[in-house]
Amino acid sequence: MSPHIRTSVADGVGSIVLDRPRAINALSLDMLEAIAEALDAWAGDDAVESVELSGAGERGFCAGADVRELAGILAQDGPWLRFLETEYALDARVWQYPKPITAALHGVTMGGGLGLVAHADHRIVDSTTIMAMPETKIGFFPDAGVSWHLARGGAVGTHIALTSATFNGGDAIRLGLADESSDGELPAPLFEAEGEWIEECYSSDDPVEILERLGSNSHADARRAATELRARSPLAVHVALRALRRAATLDPAEVYQQDLRLAERMLPIDFPEGVRALLVDKDNSPEWRWSRLEDVPPAVVDEIFAY
Repeated sequence: MSPHIRTSVADGVGSIVLDRPRAINALSLDMLEAIAEALDAWAGDDAVESVELSGAGERGFCAGADVRELAGILAQDGPWLRFLETEYALDARVWQYPKPITAALHGVTMGGGLGLVAHADHRIVDSTTIMAMPETKIGFFPDAGVSWHLARGGAVGTHIALTSATFNGGDAIRLGLADESSDGELPAPLFEAEGEWIEECYSSDDPVEILERLGSNSHADARRAATELRARSPLAVHVALRALRRAATLDPAEVYQQDLRLAERMLPIDFPEGVRALLVDKDNSPEWRWSRLEDVPPAVVDEIFAY
């Protein structure tokens, strides 16, 4: 068991607490394994009727998978794919679990943390909840099964997937990534802006065309989104958009499989540099393999999807 996972059972409820608050409960490999072990043990235990997931500390439920650990395994030519296999298998376990799982999502709930509970039975947000799938910032694509929801979120889902934009609990409910708010009705600012510029700009299947539409739009938020998109890994944006469009026709199990196969081909390309620039050296100046969206060869993207 991981020292960063606390489990208990009381009154028929199995409780799993992510207990790594200094790292906003970022999920290390041993934490993923410990959660899976607890769920496996309780699945056939009649004393456990339901499960609750929560995160320790005031900053948030979970900042995502521990990408520094993953990048370190990759740098040492270690079994890095095992990390993602373990993560996605756990996410799928939550989706298919035979007993109800409720998750309390306060504060930062991002990346692999959001993926952990994306398919839980009941997800509760509040006025502090801040969500994102920030993978294109680090040379990756929105994974952990979350693209299943984003693909069904229309233009708002596309905006979130490509730009790594943050969103609140109200937007999460509209996206199907949350079920209720403990603080009453919450605004959904991205969906409120959808008719102003998001729908118009993100209806294309070509990321270069999306960028052009954002940059030429009269709305200041659209032009800001263009700037954000320019700062993301060009390869990651191309892969994210195609993965998102494909996820619209897949079931969750197929999305998890797609995520793993894409990650196997894509992770070594821009991910190490993205983690270095954003989380290690923190210079925010990544040297991506291709500098611009326009420079990414279509054949490279095709090869990543040739699984």
